[in-house]
Amino acid sequence: MGSKTVTAKQLEVQRIVDVLSKAIAQHRLRPGTRLIEAQIVETLQANRNHVQVALQRLAMQRIVNIEPNRGAMVSQPSAQEARDVFTARRAIERAIVESIGADTISRQGERINRHMDNERKATNATDRRAIVRELSEFHLLLGELSGNTVLSEILQNLMVRSSLIVALYQRNDVPSCASDEHQQIISALAEGDREKAVAVMLEHLDELEAQLALEEQPVREVNLKEALAGL
Repeated sequence: MGSKTVTAKQLEVQRIVDVLSKAIAQHRLRPGTRLIEAQIVETLQANRNHVQVALQRLAMQRIVNIEPNRGAMVSQPSAQEARDVFTARRAIERAIVESIGADTISRQGERINRHMDNERKATNATDRRAIVRELSEFHLLLGELSGNTVLSEILQNLMVRSSLIVALYQRNDVPSCASDEHQQIISALAEGDREKAVAVMLEHLDELEAQLALEEQPVREVNLKEALAGL
């Protein structure tokens, strides 16, 4: 009986973590946004204790900051942390790309093509959140295709932190991750040219970082209930 209760709690905490992470990754919740427990409880129909545990877990991942007398808020990465995150992404995503063979691309072709179609549709439209979601999903998809769960889990954390960095430091309001570069990576992997795929990925990440204005940005007010609605 006890183990079932623990499992149910873990699943519920993970649900809250996933919703908040997704809201942050899609720029619904921007850096510095206050995460008011009562609003999260109400919006997600969640237990307050579960929300507190979820926020603590996100704080351990450096996605959320919890301060005495101020509560929780979405992290505001410093310029140095932004550089460090991209350095980490280069190492992790290099390893991920090097782990993917042409056979995997062939076997997962339908799934990859479906994602690339969604990417193109999103980038040809004007829904910024959809663009951010689909472009980020490409990197997460590669993590899954690598078959290395540790690399994939590390990348998931880095991608959420990257979303915070982009929301805070991007020079303009147009998502900078480019779908055509993603296609070049897939094409190189399909041809068995991992060296080229790694080179394109590293160039891609360099370009993403180059488009950041690494200086402090003001915090904008966000309606927490609206940001979490529908996730």
